[in-house]
Amino acid sequence: MSTGLDGVIAAETVLSHVDGEAGRLIIRGHDLETLADHVSFEEAAAILWDGFVPTDDLKRRFGEARDRAFARFAPFNPQLAALTPIEGMRLLMAALADAEERHAVLAVGGAAVAAAMAIRAANHQAPVAPDPSLGHAADLLRMMRGVEGDADEVAALDTYLVTIIDHGLNASTFTARVVASTDAGLFSAIVAGLCALKGPLHGGAPGPVLDMLDRIETPLQAEAWMEDAIGRGERLMGFGHRIYRVRDPRADVLKGAVRRLKGRDNRITLAEAVEAAALKALARHKPGRKLETNVEFYTALLLDAIGVPREGFTPLFGAGRAAGWVAHALEQERAGRIIRPQSRYVGPWPAQAA
Repeated sequence: MSTGLDGVIAAETVLSHVDGEAGRLIIRGHDLETLADHVSFEEAAAILWDGFVPTDDLKRRFGEARDRAFARFAPFNPQLAALTPIEGMRLLMAALADAEERHAVLAVGGAAVAAAMAIRAANHQAPVAPDPSLGHAADLLRMMRGVEGDADEVAALDTYLVTIIDHGLNASTFTARVVASTDAGLFSAIVAGLCALKGPLHGGAPGPVLDMLDRIETPLQAEAWMEDAIGRGERLMGFGHRIYRVRDPRADVLKGAVRRLKGRDNRITLAEAVEAAALKALARHKPGRKLETNVEFYTALLLDAIGVPREGFTPLFGAGRAAGWVAHALEQERAGRIIRPQSRYVGPWPAQAA
């Protein structure tokens, strides 16, 4: 038995490969570094979906899908104020019927609209209708903030969406594949993936990075704060990864995107001082472990810098990962076999009859 299924091969896939020892993420035959900053989210989705659904003109089709989703979701907006953003996003995505036509593009378009609507509702703001003429990242940012982002902000969000589009058989993707294997339908699989993402051990992790920066306050306090935190046995948020034993390639990509936002009204300068202090302290106190900066650290900085409230981090993650869930669900449906692992019973046995 493997607790947590570590090392267990549960699927064969053409979609992505995570090499934790080499610090490498491959998406459909491309290293992540050759995609992020070089292709748009729509182009990355087309690469991921090739052979599963039509991938022509995804910019236009995602725009149309956002319009369809907004019309479907609008009646539910009054119910969102009582929910957290991720719960509101879950409610809206559950309103999509598995029998929908063009369901793959609707899943991605719907995820963007649902994330933006749920984030705005949590802040007592009215929903913003999509603009189908915009690219996916630009419209997602606009729907969430109510105003269009500038070129650097849109590029940063586009890079983020491409970076997190797929990442092997993580908890939410595996959940989506299990549901897809029952032939429950694409949207059921997507909602299941979203439910798994809600957990703070998966998609809810970046927010605490900002909580750490709140406590440190200034670059001058970074080294002393790190020493004290490690002395108390406190976990440093944004450092180390369960899979990657060296660098996290996603962190490298997002670090470049974050640097292009430096100098604005954000906390990137503070974060750079915190990162340097953390790596120095970890190397001194834990010399036998390779604890590098991970994707959560730079995710928090990037999303904070473009105006995403921290309670909106997980919905934004879901909006990008939806394209990966779609691909995995469609791939699993082709396998045509329900996922049904076994368990080992360790409870009491019935008493033997005399």
